Amino acid sequence: QVQLVESGGGLVQAGGSLRLSCAASGSIFSINSMGWYRQVPGKQRELVAVISGGGTTNYADSVKGRFTISRTNPKNTVYLQMNSLKAEDTAVYLCNADLYYAGYLGGSRTFWGQGTQVTVSS
Repeated sequence: QVQLVESGGGLVQAGGSLRLSCAASGSIFSINSMGWYRQVPGKQRELVAVISGGGTTNYADSVKGRFTISRTNPKNTVYLQMNSLKAEDTAVYLCNADLYYAGYLGGSRTFWGQGTQVTVSS
């Protein structure tokens, strides 16, 4: 009933920019939060940025000042503007959403996108 579709990943040189997008679709009642995580082989998944349903944002220390998370109105699409990219930003970026949807009465659930590869060359 809920799908997260990501786009915007690719190859970019150090210092460049990319914008990731994640569209949540389905019978969504409300969204608690949407965010981005990143995964590097051999390392644990890391929270990059998150935005609450009310618009509050939080960022990993490593991306503060460089990345900006935002969402559309009515908030079903989240973006991650990535500037001043570094080689260490290379990872698979995964969209995450915690939300309430039609057909499930037990509370909110967490959904994940399939991931989009971001590669920063140095």
